[in-house]
Amino acid sequence: MFSSFFEMITDAFASLQMILFENLIQPVAFGAGAGNLLEIAFEGTGWLLVGILQIVIMLVVIAPLEKWRPIQKVTDASEVKVDVIYTLIHRLGLFKLVMFFTFENIVESCFGMLRLEGFPTFHLDAFWPGVSDTAVCSFVIYLVVFDFINYLIHRGQHQHNRWWALHALHHSQRHMTMWTDNRNHLLDDVLTTLLLSILAKLMGVGPGQFVALVALSQLSENFQHANFKCSFGWLGERMWVSPKFHRLHHSIGIGHESAGRQTLGGHNFGVLLPWWDMIFHTADFSDRYDPTGVRDQVEEGRDYGDGFWAQQKSGLIRLFSRSTQP
Repeated sequence: MFSSFFEMITDAFASLQMILFENLIQPVAFGAGAGNLLEIAFEGTGWLLVGILQIVIMLVVIAPLEKWRPIQKVTDASEVKVDVIYTLIHRLGLFKLVMFFTFENIVESCFGMLRLEGFPTFHLDAFWPGVSDTAVCSFVIYLVVFDFINYLIHRGQHQHNRWWALHALHHSQRHMTMWTDNRNHLLDDVLTTLLLSILAKLMGVGPGQFVALVALSQLSENFQHANFKCSFGWLGERMWVSPKFHRLHHSIGIGHESAGRQTLGGHNFGVLLPWWDMIFHTADFSDRYDPTGVRDQVEEGRDYGDGFWAQQKSGLIRLFSRSTQP
């Protein structure tokens, strides 16, 4: 039954993608003299459609929840507006478009050369014959593996000083909302996107599966960042990352520092599943909703920038000027 529903959703998405491509993207591509890029344009149409659907769900479902049970009153609307800009850049395909024609194009060329040299395509889900024969089971296998990879990447962002210099921008939001997920330094996004893209190809994740994995993760992360007082209960908190669990990760002096000291570390790095935090003893299930931000914003008055370009500039300054100490 669930498999049939999954296939129905997949077919509906494919139909919408084709309609959007044939009626909007393809005419624009031909008009711009880019008919030779139709394959890339079709793939980009899928990402654009995913982003539009995500924004619709955010506005129709998550925004009313934020108004219903907010954790804190947003006193500086300009901060949230900047996060909206980050979200639109990513969800409407601008960032993905740049990646297509630069770094991801290089990666795709390298894998193409390997295939020409006779290197076989690896498929991780093939290791579970019978279990991974259905699209749903295959998707679940890749989801769990990718979530573990995301956990490791996230811990790396918090435990290596230079990487934290970029990632700190994400944590500098004092008014966290559903728009905060994409509030990242562009260089940080390039690094994480490349890592995930390369690993996806190494594991044999199909293009459609990869889009679905990213789409589900992003939408769940929008909900996790929401200014919404919400707990999943004792069991639910240990099954899927909730807004309360993730807010602790953003809490000043808790989520990105170790045991009250100004050293890198922290808690609740899980992106979708809190299992990895439980296994590696980084989970914090405290029943609390603390202020968000970075300690040095409060104690030292560090400026992380007010606007998009100011935030990008300050991230580069931190990256190239900070010492080996946090």
